[in-house]
Amino acid sequence: MGASKKEKFEASQTRLADFARALAHPARIAIIQKLAESKTCICGEIVEVLPLAQSTVSQHLNDLKEAGLVRGEVDGPRSCYCIDPERFAEMAGLMKEFIDAIARAVPSKKCC
Repeated sequence: MGASKKEKFEASQTRLADFARALAHPARIAIIQKLAESKTCICGEIVEVLPLAQSTVSQHLNDLKEAGLVRGEVDGPRSCYCIDPERFAEMAGLMKEFIDAIARAVPSKKCC
């Protein structure tokens, strides 16, 4: 979606779409899961547990950082990453509202 069209949608719709886009690859799901399992910042271990090149993992981490789901700091030659709990809670709330609203609107009978 072009940037010029985003302002025509509600802020919550745009934000939810940004979160969904950030999660729209299995590598990014795996990264989030690994960060959640560790319950702390991870430095360098992410590349070791994924079947991807370091540069590819870095790009996926960058996508997650741009969406605000992951925070990262450079510590000398290594980068450390963790889940941003506030942004993750925001995403969870928006997704729950969206799913609940759709579930309430779905007809009880098959429509087609």
